[in-house]
Amino acid sequence: MNYVFHFGVVWDHWRDLAGGAWLTIRLSAMAIVLGLALSIAGAYAKVNGPRPLRWLVGAYVETIRNTPFLVQIFIIYFSLPAVGLRLEANEAALAAMAINFGAYGTEIVRAGIEAVPQGQVEAARALGLTRLQTFRFVILFPAVKTVFPALASQFVLMMLGSSIVSAISAVELTAVTNTLQSTTFRAFEFYFVTTAIYLALALGFRAVLGSIYWLVFRRNRPA
Repeated sequence: MNYVFHFGVVWDHWRDLAGGAWLTIRLSAMAIVLGLALSIAGAYAKVNGPRPLRWLVGAYVETIRNTPFLVQIFIIYFSLPAVGLRLEANEAALAAMAINFGAYGTEIVRAGIEAVPQGQVEAARALGLTRLQTFRFVILFPAVKTVFPALASQFVLMMLGSSIVSAISAVELTAVTNTLQSTTFRAFEFYFVTTAIYLALALGFRAVLGSIYWLVFRRNRPA
């Protein structure tokens, strides 16, 4: 083995890697917010919506969950301009990530909704609350609390899956790494360091989400 490792070249380009990592964080954080909102809306529609809406949401969920993420990105970035909707690479990446997460999150949140005791729902309706009020004030909080660990795992998977958006030239961490290794011919060093960065990001996201869970769901729970 004659290969000589030179990690100094990685340090020379740390600003580029940091910029790519920062875009990965931003895209993931925004996709979490948009995807969670889409998940809650989709789960509500699937449980309480009229039959045509339930079918529409079901078709969306099954389509996204059973097609490759890369194809979804290509449709948003390359196909939508044909019908007059053109998005920049980062915008298309964000839209694809949020839509993809929304499909998986819809089923996760739906499971949480169905886990809420039926007695609580009946009590809310007996008090005169509408379906939307019952969902907002009685169902949503315990449902999200129940499935938050599963949502958190899906959040992290989505962040790691963001590496695929490099295929449409979104300059996130993987795209930056591909460019640097192709110009410096130091593939091992760059991909090794990038792997370590993704590991740190995943652990960081898990820590942040764990803190959110404690602050929102456990800190003020009854003794």
